[in-house]
Amino acid sequence: MGKAGKAFRQVLEIYRWVHEIRDPTAETVREIVKTLQEIEPPAASKFIELYLGDLIEEKEQP
Repeated sequence: MGKAGKAFRQVLEIYRWVHEIRDPTAETVREIVKTLQEIEPPAASKFIELYLGDLIEEKEQP
């Protein structure tokens, strides 16, 4: 597959995530968080809070 095809595939995959047609894999979520931590740490924290909110709240309770 050529460069344009790869780019198009990636855009379609993001489209599916944004429109809740499909969720990213755990590995992709990990990469998203790592990238956000590098470019905008507060955005990474907010993403984690929104994505894992229920799990984080359960862990914080005694």
